Amino acid sequence: MSAVSSGVAPVSAGEVLALYRRLVMRRVLIVAVLALLCAGAFLLDLVTGPSALTPAEVLGGLWSSEGLSPPQLAIIWQVRLPYALMAVLVGAALALAGAEMQTILNNPLASPFTLGVSSAASFGAALAIVLGLSLPWVPAEWMVPLNAFVFAFGSVLLLQMMARRRSAGVETVVLLGIALVFAFNALVALVQFVSSQEALQQLVFWSMGSLSRASWQHVGVLAVVLALVTPFSLLAAGRLTSLRLGEDRARSFGVDVGRLRFLALVRVSLLAATSVAFAGTIGFIGLVGPHMARMLLGEDHRFLLPASLLCGSLIMSLASVASKTLVPGALMPVGIVTAIVGVPVFLFLIFRTPGRS
Repeated sequence: MSAVSSGVAPVSAGEVLALYRRLVMRRVLIVAVLALLCAGAFLLDLVTGPSALTPAEVLGGLWSSEGLSPPQLAIIWQVRLPYALMAVLVGAALALAGAEMQTILNNPLASPFTLGVSSAASFGAALAIVLGLSLPWVPAEWMVPLNAFVFAFGSVLLLQMMARRRSAGVETVVLLGIALVFAFNALVALVQFVSSQEALQQLVFWSMGSLSRASWQHVGVLAVVLALVTPFSLLAAGRLTSLRLGEDRARSFGVDVGRLRFLALVRVSLLAATSVAFAGTIGFIGLVGPHMARMLLGEDHRFLLPASLLCGSLIMSLASVASKTLVPGALMPVGIVTAIVGVPVFLFLIFRTPGRS
């Protein structure tokens, strides 16, 4: 049936092209607004803290040391700035990992937290804390994040092995991830049961998820990992968008689905394992960030991936601010804030989206 006989006015190629350009410009504008909001949240996180420094002193201390004492400069450069940068980087890494994970597994509930990566990292950290593991060439303060990274990376490698099996579908990988969550949580509980009082206290604090361990070394490592992984994610954006149309449709476009899924899981493992190793288990960022980006921009991964990255940074920075202000005089672990705020936000996103069952 032609457009005329059906009563629909024909649309010329020029009009379609103009509509597409307006759509692209709208998406670029949304990403730019998210970037500005992230910058604002970062500055708010930077000027917030229990010390008596004013926002003008904090921002001025970044450019000049005039009028500030050495302890005040130490608070700005060794505490506030690494803390705020770590919030941005952890949020970006977890949200980017969550966005890719949800696409390649075709599951809106997929994230490093729900598929066992965070639980595996907790078990690795628990072993390092309780057993006092050490290596001759590794500083003692790096053993907990190193062991957490090894276990988190190992759990994702196990998921990759299942994904590469021809007989294993996406559902099998998701179910395996859920099984890993229960298995590692049980192992963590066992380690807690046999640990000493001091080790148990350290372990519980680590598992809450906190940015208080942020240092310039941690910021540098996570920044390098994010800078190395993000370009490869953006290069795969077109193929990931095709995969959202279904595996058969993606294959018809010439996409090697198995290779795409394997490389995406490698990127996810690096991002999630490094973040969890340094900040502990922080939930809902990898889940809520991509969902917010999808609501704003749809499934075009050229915009969805950077928007997810920015949404994760924005949520994490605001959660960091809340962790410093909710309880006056105390620094609440940021993982508690993301869990408390994440549940209602996630439910809001689910029920607000039209047609979502």
